[in-house]
Amino acid sequence: MSKASKPQTFESALAELENIVSSMEAGQLPLEQLLSAYKRGAELLQFCQQALQVAQQEVRILEAGSLKSFPTAEADIPSADNN
Repeated sequence: MSKASKPQTFESALAELENIVSSMEAGQLPLEQLLSAYKRGAELLQFCQQALQVAQQEVRILEAGSLKSFPTAEADIPSADNN
């Protein structure tokens, strides 16, 4: 696993994590590479969890402050009988 730097985005971290899982599930890695992959996977998992927590908090803030309930689509669309 040559990528030891911090991922740039959630998506890139998730893609790398998926690749690591696939290679580990294949069962073809030597023990040393397997341990290295596991460590990198744990780092990526932590990065993804933190990114999701930040996004969740932002959604909570939006819901609490600026988002309003919208009426259902049926209430907004005039029926053909009313035209």
